[in-house]
Amino acid sequence: QLLKFADDTTVIGLIQDGDESAYRQEVKELTVWCSHNNLELSTLKTVEMTVDFRKNPPALPPLTIMDSTVMTVETFRFLGNTISQDLKWDIHIDAIVKKAQQRLFFLRQLRKFNLPQELLKQFYTAIIESVLCTSITVWFGSATKSDLRRLHRTVRTAERIIGTTLPTLQELYLSRVSKKAGKITLDPSHPAHSLFELLP
Repeated sequence: QLLKFADDTTVIGLIQDGDESAYRQEVKELTVWCSHNNLELSTLKTVEMTVDFRKNPPALPPLTIMDSTVMTVETFRFLGNTISQDLKWDIHIDAIVKKAQQRLFFLRQLRKFNLPQELLKQFYTAIIESVLCTSITVWFGSATKSDLRRLHRTVRTAERIIGTTLPTLQELYLSRVSKKAGKITLDPSHPAHSLFELLP
């Protein structure tokens, strides 16, 4: 008997003028589709987050799926990123800085064992820089100055441990944004292709 699991299904709805009917109908259709395709929705793991920048947003009625009320949250993790209700990235950056600092401990241990500098750099790139740069093209441009300083301090600490200069996150961000933009301009089927206009 084969069992398959579908994970991280996300429904995004735009509610205008207080009319939630289209959004709730979309959730209903998803529930029906899952039922017809032998997929069981786990309502206990399902959450709803509302993004509303009005000063006094009205209280929305709870969303229900199969007679179960969906929990409302202020943050949730999506594809490794922590998305907040206010669309700010401080909670996400808190998490990646904490994870990177924990891994600096292993870098210090490797330095104590007199590992060659080149191998220390490789360890940093694979284990620490990879954490700092996860989805960097999404959040880095919107990070606050204080968050950027914390990220920079982490890189500086790694530089002191290894004893050499390392690429700054600003450099890595610009490099990856340029690569991403290049791929989008070459792909007419990409949703953001029309946003770019090549210079003569």
